[in-house]
Amino acid sequence: MWIIFAFSGPIFWALSTHIDKYLVEKYFKDEDTAVSMVFTACIGLIMLPFIWYFVPGTLSIPFGGMLVMIASGILYMSAMLFYLRAIQSSEASVVAPLFQTSILFTFALGYFVLGERLSLINSIGVMLIILGAISLSLNEKFRFHTTKLKTFFLMLICTFILALSTIIFKFFAVHEQFWSTAFWTYVGEAIFGVGILLIPKYFKQFVSLLKNNTGPLLAINASNELINLGGGLGVRFASLFAPVVIVSAISSTTTLFVFLFGVILTIFIPKFARENLSRANLIQKGIVALIVAIGVLLTQM
Repeated sequence: MWIIFAFSGPIFWALSTHIDKYLVEKYFKDEDTAVSMVFTACIGLIMLPFIWYFVPGTLSIPFGGMLVMIASGILYMSAMLFYLRAIQSSEASVVAPLFQTSILFTFALGYFVLGERLSLINSIGVMLIILGAISLSLNEKFRFHTTKLKTFFLMLICTFILALSTIIFKFFAVHEQFWSTAFWTYVGEAIFGVGILLIPKYFKQFVSLLKNNTGPLLAINASNELINLGGGLGVRFASLFAPVVIVSAISSTTTLFVFLFGVILTIFIPKFARENLSRANLIQKGIVALIVAIGVLLTQM
């Protein structure tokens, strides 16, 4: 059943991508996106007492492992910061395909750090998923969308850090309890959030945003972070039962779900998204969906 958890990531993250774009355009257009990371840190902080209470032995892991897990949480927050900087300057449909570069970093790190190996059939499946994901960045004439160089490099840094965080999480979660690992990862995320608030400029922006948009900002951010939390936990849990490169490949279908949600929003709530609904574009996306589905089936053999 790990594949269900693996797909929870791209589905939830696709929904979160549209929410992120809405938040950035409405509340952080003239503010630094680092401030929004404080809300992510708060969600992790809220989770800590629940994990501590319901999971025995959370505080009894080795000190060295504890520090590395905290570092994993800080790395994850750093990756998300680069992502928000990228989405602040580009459209969601442009940024989302760039997440697929994480599969390359995850494959390399999984091979050298965890010693993970894939069968030929699994490898073909992973390549089909990557091919399908990359194809989503092409237009109807099979030409790449123009992407700002700054956005490309921001996402390249983001996906490398994210892959490193995932590898660290799996390495220690295999040897320690899953929720104990998650606990100290959230501690790292909380430390990152505190670090942002210690910078006077960001603290003033955070207070100003809360003062002027308290209700909607808290409600939307809290919902978005819970969606992210569900996706992140699902993918991390799946990575305990399958090679991280396969889980990462499945996560690359986020772009497909970004498009699907974009279509739904364009039809029913056009003020939140505007996707290209031309016949050629829909046929292209349908072919891509078929390629990705075949790839996923091959990873299960």
